[in-house]
Amino acid sequence: MRIVLVEDNEALAKGISYRLQDLGHGVDHLARGDEAEPFLRQEAWDLLILDINLPGMDGLTLLRGLRGRDDERPVLILTAQSETEQRVKGLDAGADDYLVKPFEMDELVARVRAISRRSPRPIRRILSLGAVQLDCDARQVTIGADPVALPRREVSLLEKLLSAQGRSVSKQDILDHLYGTGSDVEEAAVEVHISRLRKRLKPHGLSIRVQRGIGYSLTDGERGAA
Repeated sequence: MRIVLVEDNEALAKGISYRLQDLGHGVDHLARGDEAEPFLRQEAWDLLILDINLPGMDGLTLLRGLRGRDDERPVLILTAQSETEQRVKGLDAGADDYLVKPFEMDELVARVRAISRRSPRPIRRILSLGAVQLDCDARQVTIGADPVALPRREVSLLEKLLSAQGRSVSKQDILDHLYGTGSDVEEAAVEVHISRLRKRLKPHGLSIRVQRGIGYSLTDGERGAA
C-alpha cells in the first residue's frame, strides 16, 4: 500500500515510516496539515495515518474536508492519552480507527492490517507502464505475464516513478520515499538505486530519464534515457 503519514513529531514519524517500509509499504510523510491537504487531493494513496494536533491545519479539519469531498479511503487517527473528546470527534468526523499515544509499533501495524481487511472500499492499486505492472498492495512486479523479484527499495522507487505518471520526481522526494523524511542517507544512494532499476527495465522498453537539477521520470521507450 501507499500510506500517507501526517505527523509533526519527527522521531515518531521516522519510527512509523521505517516500520511500515520494512513491511514493504510506500510511505509519504508530511509534518503540517496545510501541506497535507493539497497532497491528499492531488496524489494517489491507499491509507492515511493522521495526527490530530498539527501545525497549519489540525487533523480534524483535514479529515472533515476529506470526507466532505466524498473521499472514503481509510483513515487511522493518532491522539494523545488525555484527548478522549478528540478521539470521539475524530470517529464522528469519519475516521476508521484511532490509536492512543504512546503506542507499540506492533499495535500500529495490527491496526493498519485490520483497517485494510474490514474496509469495504477497495484499496488495492495497480500501476503500469508498457509491459511493467506493479501491484502496490502485494508489492509484486510483473513484466508481461512473468513475476519479477526486485529488492524492496527498488519496488518503492518503481512505485514512486510510476505514480508520477511521467512527471519528474526530485532526488530528495525519492530519498524521502525510500528512507523516510529527515533520514541521514546521502543523495548518492538514489543514484545507485536509479542505476540498478534502469538496467532491469531497459530490456523491456522502459527508460528512466534524468533532467539535471530537476529529477527523474519514467518513460515508455528508449528515447531520452540518460
